[in-house]
Amino acid sequence: MPPLPGLLGGDHLGVTVPDLDEAERFLVDILGARHVYTLGPKRSDDDDWMTVQLGVHPRTVIEEVRLYRLGTGLNLELFAYQAADGQAPQPRNSDIGGHHLALYVDDIEAAADYLRDAGVEVMGVPVTSAQAATGQRWLYFRSPWGMQFELVSYPAGKAYEKDALVKLWHPAHPED
Repeated sequence: MPPLPGLLGGDHLGVTVPDLDEAERFLVDILGARHVYTLGPKRSDDDDWMTVQLGVHPRTVIEEVRLYRLGTGLNLELFAYQAADGQAPQPRNSDIGGHHLALYVDDIEAAADYLRDAGVEVMGVPVTSAQAATGQRWLYFRSPWGMQFELVSYPAGKAYEKDALVKLWHPAHPED
């Protein structure tokens, strides 16, 4: 089967948060995201639109959606939901559906120091990668609502790139 027709790349990552104002302060004040626009409430009181379109309980309400631009390649869409059937706890990385958002920086030590100085929970110390990822260092941190983020840095590239026919997208070199 051929690939998805017309696919050019990723557009955004959507994340449900418990407090939009707290999330906005973190994204804008700490990570440097820029708020682009906000959408008002969406509810469906008499049909199953929410279930058909979004896979949630039919009486769930989207209270507000805010969209942000982060750096040179990632848009974030934050949701505040009023879930009619309750909300599950945030998954860990090891859980099905577990996730993290990795952000590229050239100087991982400076970025980690900045996060610590800002009161952000930084998890451990930078880790040096091996094998195909030799040349990379990474470090996890948490948002105020507990979502895991990762700093990743490989300013001189990764080992796999030497002979690679296809390279992973790099925010510092989006044209490659």
